[in-house]
Amino acid sequence: MIKSVASIFLCLSLLACEKSASPTADRVPAWAKEAVWYQIFPERFRNGDTGNDPTVQDISGGWPFFEPKAWQIQPWTSDWYKLQPWEKNTGRDFYWENGLRRYGGDLQGVLDKLDYLQEFGITAIYFNPLFESPSLHKYDAAMYHHIDNNFGPDPEGDRAIWAKENPADPTTWQWTAADRLFLKLLDECHARGIKVIIDGVFNHVGNTFWAFEDVIKKQQASVYKDWFIINSWDDPATADTVEFDYAGWYGVRSLPEIREDENGLVGGIREHVHAIVRRWMDPNGDGDPIDGIDGWRLDVAEMVKLNFWREFRSWVKTINPDAYITGEVWWEDWRQNKMFDAAPWLAGDAFDAVMNYRFAAAIKQFVIDDKTQISATEFVEKLQAVQRDYHPENFAVLQNLMDSHDVDRLASQIVNPDRWYDHDARPEPGNNYDVRKPNAIEREKQKMIVGLQMALPGAPMIYYGDEAGMWGGDDPDCRKPMVWRDMQYDAEKMHPYGRPRPADAVAFDETLFAWYQHMIRLRKQNPALSLGRIDYFLVDSDRAIIGFRRSYEKSELFVVLNNRAVEQRIDLDLRDFALSATELRNLVSRTQLNGEDGVFEVNMSPYTIAVFERIVQ
Repeated sequence: MIKSVASIFLCLSLLACEKSASPTADRVPAWAKEAVWYQIFPERFRNGDTGNDPTVQDISGGWPFFEPKAWQIQPWTSDWYKLQPWEKNTGRDFYWENGLRRYGGDLQGVLDKLDYLQEFGITAIYFNPLFESPSLHKYDAAMYHHIDNNFGPDPEGDRAIWAKENPADPTTWQWTAADRLFLKLLDECHARGIKVIIDGVFNHVGNTFWAFEDVIKKQQASVYKDWFIINSWDDPATADTVEFDYAGWYGVRSLPEIREDENGLVGGIREHVHAIVRRWMDPNGDGDPIDGIDGWRLDVAEMVKLNFWREFRSWVKTINPDAYITGEVWWEDWRQNKMFDAAPWLAGDAFDAVMNYRFAAAIKQFVIDDKTQISATEFVEKLQAVQRDYHPENFAVLQNLMDSHDVDRLASQIVNPDRWYDHDARPEPGNNYDVRKPNAIEREKQKMIVGLQMALPGAPMIYYGDEAGMWGGDDPDCRKPMVWRDMQYDAEKMHPYGRPRPADAVAFDETLFAWYQHMIRLRKQNPALSLGRIDYFLVDSDRAIIGFRRSYEKSELFVVLNNRAVEQRIDLDLRDFALSATELRNLVSRTQLNGEDGVFEVNMSPYTIAVFERIVQ
């Protein structure tokens, strides 16, 4: 059945929508509109220098506050769920033990693989926290002004430098070996045209944070006592009792929350964070930010008052007007499966973007879910709702992700449909969560989703290893060590709860990598996909078919999606776009489609996406 523009949908434009006249929306970085993001979890990306591998001393002080005997670095290529001898000796289960695991990923590993990333085609990297911390994830900072010493080439030398500094006085700060390696990494990325942003965790710190340790030691006498939310102080008269109590992020004791007033972070630590921004955005302090990071991803941003982020933006944009600020503004009510409308943070005076989990949830509901699948109409309505909520400039630079370090991997989402996004996504009893590798049909769904990421408005973001075929449930299973071409991996045979499972071979997936690479290249070669307006011209809920046009200047592309497990014939009537062409080229399959006066018939295989351009005679 042929369906016209007028009879289907009120088209929404990326470049002109109801919020386009908003006077408050500031300019966003132009480069961010064409970015293809890649998220790197440093401890699990690549061990490029075994000489800096963590020791028991390095993990001391972080959750789960235990130093096992005979602890050692985990073999990179081992079966993920297999317990090593030191793990078996503790008598704890896999998910308790996992917090103690280290695989040795470091900055040298990233440097060694920059050619891989360049070959892959990404243009921007988001690093999970890099600052000194005892944990594997680094969201519990011990200090903000140094890169973790186990990410650099000289851990002990770095410790010696720390000892000479006053962490409260930026004039005493030096550059450690890890810091200098990070600056080298920035230079190498910039030479390749790759932007770099890092995680800023300014709602809380770790329990080993230098100022918090001073509070623990000196109690009320500490000059930093007002930096934190202290509920009760220790009573020196009761030596056997610890009365000291404080607020932690969601009650987590290892993550003391930073005190706020009506303007956000209180004075002392506010100025400290300002110094941190200057240090990493303009390391040599010459006024030219070329040697610094290109922006920030801000953790649990909704938990810090918006007034602080407004000032934070002024700090950042003063140093580098072309810097990019994105926030983690996610769950408004996790229990009720309600995500934030992030418009207050995207009014032009705080963030440029947010991690677009609403995009991920919508695609999951339409493409991945089976029994609870939403219709094509509902899917498009969800995408359009995001577009209506945000100014066009911000909408264009949203990070369109499907997964991250906080949710199950895309491949495993597909294996486990019909559950709320980021809910019940680990193989714990009662969750019925399957830990197996995706099958061939499920991989086709993954490929189609990647096609949507590259074709829809916003900046696609890929979580490390998705392109290599990695799978895994929610944290920590989404944080497996990266699968590389040059390594031989043990098959995954074990189950964390001893349940039966198939033995799944683990190896770099060349076919999937090539698909990601092809779709990234297609996006980069066609500015309409990153800069253009979007018009939905085909929304068929009965057959789960969607078609939309992306247009920019004199370029226009027509994207069609078959979200069914069967081949379907699709009638494309493009006459409403003044298209009278008789030939189209499918940029995905590199094939030609013949029609008559703007009307075409196309047969699409199950779970496929096509991107057509007009062939000019």
